[in-house]
Amino acid sequence: MIQENIEIAKLHLQRLHKAKQEIEEKKLLKNLDIDNFEIVKTLDTFIFRFIKLQDYLGQKLLRRFLEVIGEYYENMSFIDILDRLEKLQIITSSQKWMEIRQIRNKLTHEYPNEIEEIKEGVQEALNMISEMEKSLENIENYLKKRNLL
Repeated sequence: MIQENIEIAKLHLQRLHKAKQEIEEKKLLKNLDIDNFEIVKTLDTFIFRFIKLQDYLGQKLLRRFLEVIGEYYENMSFIDILDRLEKLQIITSSQKWMEIRQIRNKLTHEYPNEIEEIKEGVQEALNMISEMEKSLENIENYLKKRNLL
């Protein structure tokens, strides 16, 4: 089951990277034209994939990981989960993950005509992809070292 969770997270990450690559190659944040459907479509894809990955990791995989290693307790809050993961060195810091969650919320509630807000939110999300990717790698490595995968 956890292997399937990891594979789903990797799929979200792979698709997120493709959208990121397109944003960077076309320099879409420098030339943001919200009237250009192709640009909007690419940004929407990136935002959707960022939100999907953050949601999947935050609501499913991180909790499932703690369950598998016997560290999850019923009704653990998200911050308790993050604190435990930080102690296990799965995530670099609880604070950084709370920032990722805030970016996710910001992207969810952006309005189409707020160009600067869109740029800022997407740039913040671009900067946090590596944090989510590293956490996913750490989960997989932790489980492999303990023959739990």
